[in-house]
Amino acid sequence: MLLTDILLLDYKRCQRRAFLNVYGDSLEKDAERDFVLKLRQENQLHIASTLKKFYPHHQKPQYNLKNWKDRAKDTEVLMKQGVSCIYNGTLFESNEFREQCAPRITPTLFSEHNEFDCLGKPTLLVKQAGKSKFGDWFYTPVSINLGRRPKPEYKIVATFYAYLLGNLQEITPPTPTLILRQHNHYEVDLSQWLSKFQITATDCLEMLTQSQEPEVFISRQRCNLCHWYNHCYTIAQSQQHLSLVPGVTPSRYQSLLEVGVGTVKSLANICPVNMREVMDAELANQLQQQAQAIVDNRAIRKSQFQEDIHRLIPTRKFELYFDIEAEPERNLDYLLGVLLVERSTKTEIFYPLLAESPEDEQQIWQEFLYLANQYQDAPIFHFSGYEVETMKRLAKLYKTPQQQLERLLSRFVDIHYHVITSVILPVENYSLKSLANWIGFNWRDPGISGDQCVCWYDQWLKTEDHSLLSSILRYNEDDCRATLYLKNWLLEFLG
Repeated sequence: MLLTDILLLDYKRCQRRAFLNVYGDSLEKDAERDFVLKLRQENQLHIASTLKKFYPHHQKPQYNLKNWKDRAKDTEVLMKQGVSCIYNGTLFESNEFREQCAPRITPTLFSEHNEFDCLGKPTLLVKQAGKSKFGDWFYTPVSINLGRRPKPEYKIVATFYAYLLGNLQEITPPTPTLILRQHNHYEVDLSQWLSKFQITATDCLEMLTQSQEPEVFISRQRCNLCHWYNHCYTIAQSQQHLSLVPGVTPSRYQSLLEVGVGTVKSLANICPVNMREVMDAELANQLQQQAQAIVDNRAIRKSQFQEDIHRLIPTRKFELYFDIEAEPERNLDYLLGVLLVERSTKTEIFYPLLAESPEDEQQIWQEFLYLANQYQDAPIFHFSGYEVETMKRLAKLYKTPQQQLERLLSRFVDIHYHVITSVILPVENYSLKSLANWIGFNWRDPGISGDQCVCWYDQWLKTEDHSLLSSILRYNEDDCRATLYLKNWLLEFLG
């Protein structure tokens, strides 16, 4: 068995993913999405910029060494030489070394699981003043991560590197370092994280040595980019798994199991009084109605919703439907899509306000303000809060008067908010795509997401292939039309 930094990272994020990476059938893995490849490229660029800024004189082990054991030996040679900074080094600890030597250096952390080797590949090993077996210096690991905050999985992996270094150089580095997206430095407190690392590593090894396959649990945010997603999702569907019910979190799932609820159908049929043993009445009612909507494949009006929907969602002669495409890495909103609907003539015109280069963002912002001003009485319908936050960002960035911004935002109507506060639909999540698909709207390019548009835009900037822009515009227009379709359905259902 080989315990690696990647395995620990996967285990901390999703135990099932770590298990499948070891025991799963590779033929059942999804092809890597373009967005995952883009994130990987961005991570490499982030590492390169960090090296240039903080560690310009780093050295690397020999890349022609294909065997990671040989790379580990070469890394140790550089450490013995006292190289100031080692990039892409390899740390290896064999089972035999741990049994014979490591306990004399640091107490073993794996008393129950010894039949395994350890492999870690820290981004950097940085020389520090102090005593080690190499001389008057030792090395501390530096992990360069693309995340914006010091996530627990980053700290676990950094602690793993510190553990391996402690045994190798006969002194444990006191503060492994994380360097995050904005070049923020974060020191990991080993007094807190060494025990957490021990628990995580031991549990991971036990799962793998016992071949204990973790249960499926579908989490839209966590699972979306995983290459095992479709494999796990198929299993979840066949089991009617409760994780497919919106609102069922891992902790709520455990609570439902305590009262004998294990499937969507059993959740739909359970006596509400029994559910109140483990959660409050309002939440129990919400989850049960959601399950009933899924089982019966029907929309349900929320009992507490007593408002006049036509007052909340106005109908006007002119209406604007608004959707944005953004590039998060550049902090750029490159497409402001507006669908103009004239009710009296049943005319629909799509205005794609597109920044063909990042420098054009200010121009499309001004074009949007001009278009919105041409129809001052038109409500601006959108889906979720992103559009409002973007308006605030662009207004601040390009010095739009506050009064003008407030008048603009007073016209915004969030269709997502009105859906989730008024109805329950038989969907697995309340994204625009799930809702619009259920009520009968179809995108012209099936299977495409906003993530793919981000990749297309990046490719456009490199290639100037206009077919990429055409695909983005088509997707954005369909988002606007889906918002219109959903708004009309909601008015009819509640009217």
